[in-house]
Amino acid sequence: MKVLIIDDDENISAVFETALQKNGLQTVFSLNGKGGIDKARSEKPDLILLDQVLPDISGNEVLKTLKTDSQTQNIPVIILSNFSQEELVKEAINNGAMDYVFKYQVEPADLVSKVKQALKM
Repeated sequence: MKVLIIDDDENISAVFETALQKNGLQTVFSLNGKGGIDKARSEKPDLILLDQVLPDISGNEVLKTLKTDSQTQNIPVIILSNFSQEELVKEAINNGAMDYVFKYQVEPADLVSKVKQALKM
């Protein structure tokens, strides 16, 4: 199973990546939205962890693009964010995100559990 992480915070992503890999998942990484969309198309991940705040385009814009593209629309997306702004959360869920995780509240092991649950492993 392959997980694409789209996040510009390399430190926290490295922590999540290590936890996922220790649990037998492959990981692919992108630092920005545009690259993430390209990797979603080329790598065909089983799940995407998508940061809400990216340097080029917002996580919700990336999500909209992924959900309207026939190649990527069926890939489950979990939003990662440091912000618990209700409008952003609602928008993400309305745009098709399956879950919304607050980075500062989640332990790597809990994130791995959420990912495994989403992938029904």
